[in-house]
Amino acid sequence: MSRAAIALLALALLPALACAQSPDRIAAGAQAVKPKVVDWRRDLHRHPELGNQETRTAQVVADHLRALGMEPRTGIGPTGVVAVLEGGRPGPRIALRADMDALPVTEATGLPFASTVKSEYRGQPVGVMHACGHDMHVAILMGVAEALASMREELAGEVMFVFQPAEEGPPVPGEVAGAKRMLDEGIWDDFKPDAVLGLHVWSRLHAGQIGVRAGPFMASADEWTLEITGRQTHGSQPWAGVDPITVAAQVLLGAQSIIARQIDITAHPVVLTAGQIQSGTRFNIIPDAATMVGTLRTFDAGVREDVIARFRNTAEHFAAASGASATLEVAGNAPATSNDPALVERLRPSLERAAGAGNVVEVPRYTIAEDFSQFSNVVPGLYFFVGTTPRGQDLASAPMNHSPLYAPDESALDLGVRAMLQATVDFLDGAASAR
Repeated sequence: MSRAAIALLALALLPALACAQSPDRIAAGAQAVKPKVVDWRRDLHRHPELGNQETRTAQVVADHLRALGMEPRTGIGPTGVVAVLEGGRPGPRIALRADMDALPVTEATGLPFASTVKSEYRGQPVGVMHACGHDMHVAILMGVAEALASMREELAGEVMFVFQPAEEGPPVPGEVAGAKRMLDEGIWDDFKPDAVLGLHVWSRLHAGQIGVRAGPFMASADEWTLEITGRQTHGSQPWAGVDPITVAAQVLLGAQSIIARQIDITAHPVVLTAGQIQSGTRFNIIPDAATMVGTLRTFDAGVREDVIARFRNTAEHFAAASGASATLEVAGNAPATSNDPALVERLRPSLERAAGAGNVVEVPRYTIAEDFSQFSNVVPGLYFFVGTTPRGQDLASAPMNHSPLYAPDESALDLGVRAMLQATVDFLDGAASAR
C-alpha cells in the first residue's frame, strides 16, 4: 500500500483528531497574519502579471518565504516558487498550492488599488487584471506559510508551498505550462506529498461560505483551433471562389448539434464554445481562410475523445461540401478535477471548524476548469471554493470571476487562511497520531 493510501486510511479510521495544535492556537495564527494578507493582496492586485511573466509576484513570494526561514526554489516552470517547511515532529507530507497569474482584462472596478497595467497577449495589446482572484490565493498562502512557520516546533510532518504560474493556460497555444510544467520539472521528484490542497475564491458563493464536492468537481479544459481554407475572390462574385467565412458559420452551427443531438448530456455534461473568429481584411474581399478558436469542457475522458472526433468529422464534411478544407487542432490545458472522497470526508469537519457547519455547502459540478487536477491526479487532492460575494447581494447578478468588475469581498482572505490552515494542521496531526 502506498504512503498516501496509508495516510488516508489512517485518517478515515480516526474517530477524532488528536491535534497537537489547539483551535485557539490556529485561530491566533490566522489572526496574527490577517492585516498582512490584506496588504499583500492589494499590492499584488495593483501589480498583476500574465502567465509565465509573474517575476515580481515570484520575488515577493520568495522574499517572504526566506524571511520565514525557508529556502525557496525559484524559476520553476518558469516563474514558479516552491518551499518546504519542516515541522518539529515526525509526520506525513502535504502540498499547498496557489496560482499567481492574472488575466488579459482591463479593470473597471474603480478600486483605489485597481490595476492600470498594460501588456500584450498573443499579439494583442491588453489590460491586465487579477480578474479571477489569484492575487487573493497568493496572499492567503503567504499568510498560511507564516502561521505554520510560527508553529514549526509543534507541527507534525512537512509542508510544501507551491506558487504556480500560468494556471489560466499557456501564453503560447499548445505550450506545456502551469501545474504540468512544474511537475515535469521535478518539484515532486524528491518530495512526494501524501495529499495536496488548494482553494479558489468564487463569486457564486456568499462571503463566509465554503463550497466543496467529493468526486468529479470541475471539467477538463481543451483549447481548440479550427482552420478553414477556402479560395479568395471578389466579394461581388462569391461563386468564383470558396467562402471560408460561410463555411466557418456552418461548422459552428453544426457543432452545436453534436451537443444537442449526439451526446447524452443528462449523463455527460459537455460544452463546446467558440470564443474567437478571425477572417478577412476588407468589406468586398472574400478571404482565403478563416480561423476559429474555442474551448471544449467535459468530465469524462472517453466522452472528450468522442466529441473531438465528431467535431473534426463535422468540420471536414461541411468544408468538403463547399470545396474548402478544415484542420482541427486540440490542446488539452487541464484534465477534469476530482476531489478524493476519503480526503473530503476527513477534512470537511476542518472546513466547518473554520467557517461554521452551516456555511460549508455542497456545490454542483462546474464546467469551469482548473489545472490543480494535474497535482490531484498524482496524489489525493482536496480543492474547495471560498465565497466572495457580499451577503445580501444577488449571486446571479454579482460580477463573476473573469469580469472586469470582479471585486471580491476581502473577508474571504481571512476565511481562506483559516480554512487552509485548519485543514493542513488537522491532516498532519491526524495522520501523525495514527502512525
